[in-house]
Order: sequence, then structure tokens, then C-alpha cells
Amino acid sequence: MVVVNRIADFSEDMTAWRRHLHTIPELGLECHETAAFVAARLREFGVDELHEGVAKTGIVAIINGQGVGPTIGLRADMDALPILEETGLDYASTHAGKMHACGHDGHTAMLLGAAKYLAETRNFAGRVALLFQPAEEAGGGGEVMVNEGVMDRFDIAQVYALHNAPGLDFGRFHTTAGPIMAAADTFTIRLTGQGGHGARPHECIDPVVAACALVQSLQTIVSRNTNPQSQLVISTTQIHTGTTDNVIPEEIYINGTVRTFDKEVQAMVIRRMQAIVDGHAASFDLRAELDFEFGYPPTVNDPASTGFAAAVAEEVAGNAGVETHFAPVMGAEDFSYMLEARPGAYLLLGQGEGAGVHHPKYNFNDEIAPIGASFFARLVERAQPMAGS
Repeated sequence: MVVVNRIADFSEDMTAWRRHLHTIPELGLECHETAAFVAARLREFGVDELHEGVAKTGIVAIINGQGVGPTIGLRADMDALPILEETGLDYASTHAGKMHACGHDGHTAMLLGAAKYLAETRNFAGRVALLFQPAEEAGGGGEVMVNEGVMDRFDIAQVYALHNAPGLDFGRFHTTAGPIMAAADTFTIRLTGQGGHGARPHECIDPVVAACALVQSLQTIVSRNTNPQSQLVISTTQIHTGTTDNVIPEEIYINGTVRTFDKEVQAMVIRRMQAIVDGHAASFDLRAELDFEFGYPPTVNDPASTGFAAAVAEEVAGNAGVETHFAPVMGAEDFSYMLEARPGAYLLLGQGEGAGVHHPKYNFNDEIAPIGASFFARLVERAQPMAGS
């Protein structure tokens, strides 16, 4: 690893920042304590502009380089998850039922590390816009920031983000041109029959039996309606009904997620899902309603930006430390909205073995923070070199 020396000098500070943030996890757009801590550090570093209250608790900090040039955006997400932490760490969450189980505390610390270095050295032209974003896990803070005009207001020309990756080799960067993460949509189905005594089903219209058949039929969209070379996930994740063993319920609630990369596949899923729901309503003589809610779009890396980011990552991790043909994953990211607005790239940074993200025993590996901060710093210096450098 070729970690920037100055960043290595304050790696312990980055660890302290991250562990403090880990103790105060916040959800969605309500990242008030987190934002206050970030803003205080940025003021200490001497950023040139500090814009608070973006997307409610988001922050945009501007650092001016030397000479005229464009503005490059670097994004870190700040929010946590509604999970009860089970790590036993001495810096575990102090907010009951909330936990930094996805490493956004680490992402924030890495971008703060890059901010400290860039504010000290300013070895670049133009400007860097540091985007500290709330509500990645839920609420679409990335979309809110874009809709509030962040890209235009700060004249951001390109934008980049990093995410830690448990289970991938320590310090190794992974990315790919084109789609890297899927669209995430939600479906809800309500079946209404006629309840009654569990011993007299012939007098009822049983939504439980209909729901069992319906959930199985939804999987035929994947197995029989989709080209096997296309990527599609349909997962039913909730079925709620009933109150006791001897009563057939009146209604049943079915909920789940759909993950796609292709808009045509997405449209096909909606058509087939509606047809299956309507068919089961007729077949079982009950009423059925389908609500399909569009979520985050696919995260699609700009090919040229991805190639550039990979070359910068090689300066930090070496040729063998960068994988540029990473297989897209079916998880989703609201950085997708920023990549729809501007060219850029999203990369994963391996943090070695350990509990996966969204697990109550997960913890960010502080040893990768200087690597990620060095990548962000070099990205700015390489994208916008000073005249004569």
C-alpha cells in the first residue's frame, strides 16, 4: 500500500473520529449529532466554505485549490441502521436500537481524513466539494441533495464514492464500468377474502391459501419470464395475517423487494406481477390490490470515470490491488442519483474477514481508513493537477 505520508500521520485521529461517530448512530435525514461533529472538524481544518442543512442534515464543504479549474465531488454517507448492536465494543452505540452496521461512520472518517489533507496541501487546481450525505439506508438523501440543486449550485463536474466491503481482500479496490448495483423497488399485495371459523373453510374465502399460491407464482417471473442471462431478484420478505389458530382471517398483507438492472426487465416484472395478482384474485374469488413502488435506480458507473478511478486506486494499492471487472451486486445505493446527474464512479474497498454489513456484530476496519482517504486525496490531485505539475 502507498498511503499518503501525511494521511498516515493522523491515522489515529481518523480512528478516534470514526469510533466517536460509531457511538452516536442516527437514522435517515435526522443525522444532527453526526453533522455537528463533521462540521466542527471541517471548521478546524479550515475549509473555505461550509454549507449546512443540505438535505436537512447534510453538509457540503468546499476546499479551493490553486488556480482555476473544475469542481470534483467526493461523497460519504453518514446514516446508520435500526439494528440493536451486538459487538460488545467499548465504543458501541449509545443510541438504543441504532447501529452503524454498514460502515458509514468509516466512510465519513475517510472523507474527513481526505479533507484535512486537501485543506493543508491544496495541491490541485479548481475546487473539491465534500458531500456528507444523510439517509442512504432509507430516505434517499442522495436524491434529496440532487433535487436541492447541489450539483448545479456548486458546479460539480464529476463525483466519486467509496464503500467498505467485508469479505473482500483487505485494501483491495473493486469496481466495474457500467452497472455495479441494482435498482431496488418494493411491492405490496393485499388480499381480501371472507373470514370465518377454521373448522368451516367452505363458508369462507381463505386469503392464506391464495397467498401461498401467489408467492410461489411470483417466482415464475424469474424462472419463466426472464432471459436467464438477465439479472433479476424477486424476494417476498413479509406475510402478515391472522390472530389465532381457529380463525380464518379476512385479509393478508404480502411485501417484498424487486432488484433489476434493466428498465425493460423492470417493466416486464410489473406487467407479470399485476397479471399474476389479478389471476389469483379471480381464481380464489377474492379481492387483490398490488402497489409497486419505485426505489433507488441502478448505480451505473461512467466508463471513462471508472477507468480513471481505477488508475488512481492502482497508485494506492498497486496493480494487483484493483479489480476492474467486479461482478455487479443486487444491493442498491442512492449514490445512483448522483451518478445520474454527473459522470463518476462508485468503488468498493475490501476490509478483510469479519461480519457482513447490516449484521449486529459488524464493525468497520479502521486500518482501511488511511487507504480510502489516500485514494480520495490522489483522485483530486490527479483529476485536477495544478498548472506545471
